Amino acid sequence: MVAYWLMKSELDVYPWSQLVEDGWTHWDGVRNYQARNMMRDELKEGDYVLFYHSNCKPPHIAGVAIVSREGYPDFTSWDSHSTYYDAKCTTENPRWFMVDIEPVLTFDKIVTLPELRDSEELEDMALLRRGQRLSVQKVDLKHLEVILRMAGHTLEDIS
Repeated sequence: MVAYWLMKSELDVYPWSQLVEDGWTHWDGVRNYQARNMMRDELKEGDYVLFYHSNCKPPHIAGVAIVSREGYPDFTSWDSHSTYYDAKCTTENPRWFMVDIEPVLTFDKIVTLPELRDSEELEDMALLRRGQRLSVQKVDLKHLEVILRMAGHTLEDIS
């Protein structure tokens, strides 16, 4: 069964346009255990991902990606030259995991955080809960459909 997710990236770290240009990426650098567990155990090949730009004005969803490889050890964690290095992590005992994603749909119209907040249909969406800071989070199908509609698309555009 296909699941839906939202993944956050800072616009100046890895923007949607870079994913489109690259054609795929491994989603590395997640250093929160709850988000790690979702990437390791729950994100499956074929799941869809809303690509959210955080730490910009305004924060927004830029497009939809698909998980093309399920969770595997995040090799940046044992690379001492990486920003995401973790001295307690080894190839024999990986602590952190990542998935690969590919772009599916670029939104003609980004969907901004203020627009998301203004939608009564999204009031119970995880992203909009006070204190929600996870970089990977589950999205209900009903919320995905609303967001796609806000961006001028439908589910058929991603399937």
